[in-house]
Order: sequence, then C-alpha cells, then structure tokens
Amino acid sequence: MNGAIIDLSLWDLATVYSLLLLSLGLAHLLKANQSRELFWAGLRMFVQLLLVGYVLHLVFALETPVPVLLILVVMIGFAVQTIGARVKTRMPHFYRIVGTAILFGCGGMTFFFCTLVIGLEPWYDPRYLIPLAGMVIGNSMTGASLAVERLAAEFKERREEIETALSLGGSVQAASEPAVSSAFRAALIPSINAMAAMGLVFLPGMMTGQILSGTEPMIAVKYQIAIMCVITGSVAVTTFLILRLGYRTYFTPYQSLRED
Repeated sequence: MNGAIIDLSLWDLATVYSLLLLSLGLAHLLKANQSRELFWAGLRMFVQLLLVGYVLHLVFALETPVPVLLILVVMIGFAVQTIGARVKTRMPHFYRIVGTAILFGCGGMTFFFCTLVIGLEPWYDPRYLIPLAGMVIGNSMTGASLAVERLAAEFKERREEIETALSLGGSVQAASEPAVSSAFRAALIPSINAMAAMGLVFLPGMMTGQILSGTEPMIAVKYQIAIMCVITGSVAVTTFLILRLGYRTYFTPYQSLRED
C-alpha cells in the first residue's frame, strides 16, 4: 500500500466547489433564502484557510514562541467574538468572563496535553500546539455558547423561584444552584453525544485526517481518544468557570436579582 499523501490541485478544489454551487441551487430552488450566506461562507472559508496556510508555513519555519503565542491569543479573541455573536442574551461583563474562562479552560487543557501527555519539545512546537489548541478552542465554543444561553434562560424562567429562595434567607449561590446545574448539563450534551457515537456512527475529523496522511490507524485512534478527553475536559472547565463567574453578575451588590 502506498503511504504517500495524495495532494489536491487547484483543479481538484474547483471540482469540489461545484458541490457548493449545488447547495446554492438547492437553496434557491426551495426558496430557503440562504444563497447569499452559502456563497459568502464558502468564499470566506477559502480566503481564511488560504491565509492561515501561508501564515502557518511561515511560523513553522521560525524557532521562537512569540508568533505561536500571538496566534493563540488571536484564536481566543476570535472565539470570544464568535460566541458573543451566537448568543442572543449576554450576561453582564460577558467578554471578560468568557475570555477568562476560555484562556484558563482551553489553555490549561491544551498545556496539560502538550506537556504532560505527549511531551512536546520544544513546548511551543507549532505543528502540534496550534492545531491541537484550535480543536480544543473550537469544540469548547459550542459548550460555552450553550452555557451562556441556558444560564440566561434559567434565570429568566426561575426568577420567582430564586427570589423566593433569597427571601427565605438562602444565599445567592444556593438560590442559583439549580440554574447553574441545568446550564452545565446542557453545555456537556454535545461532547457526551459525540463520544457515544464516535467510531460507530462517524469517524472524527482528526482521526480521518491522520489516516489520510499515512498515520497507522491504531496511532490515529489513540490520538483521537486522547484529544476527545482533552476536549471534554476543556468544555467542562470552561463552562464551569463561565457559570461560576457569570451567575453572580445577575445579582446586585445587595444580593437581589437585577432587573431585566
């Protein structure tokens, strides 16, 4: 079996882009009003990934952590902005709380994996650190979005329940616990479902990419198991921090709920 990587030419890319044209045609046929979004999303994907490819090509040739760290900071910044665009209702101090949670949750889990598990040398090796951090941050964004949305919804729905608990002498933390627990459960559902279906329903992207690049299947499997554990841990820690820091912002300094 030939283990060489099969490259894709510009003509190959143009050929697969015909599938986007097919999607545009179907959206127009069904009057789904998504033609413009599909077109611009496909164009942005092409331009953004092309630019990222050139940037990574340059970064891989350098032997300093500074550009790697700058890329990670930019990734976190865009992640926070994307989450902010997704959610309809933002908690007070949204960007500070979510940014802090992603920095420590995603950053901590990525550092744990790269240093204590695979033992990167040097620790900032961009060929590993940047793709792994991207997967961790990208998957944690979904959990963070769900946590923010569900926490806002829970405080709205449970307002009378929370106010009753406070009036009976309960603490802010105790009154908020059901809302926080519900939001945490919601944030973890995508990760739980992904792990449960992985291998039987679908082959995950990291594993598929490694196999296509010539990696031995069992090595790809072990990496996929490891990265899913890291992603789930990152989602859990990031969500925990968002909820623990965020629920207090719904209360005034006088321990009462803020007005909507």
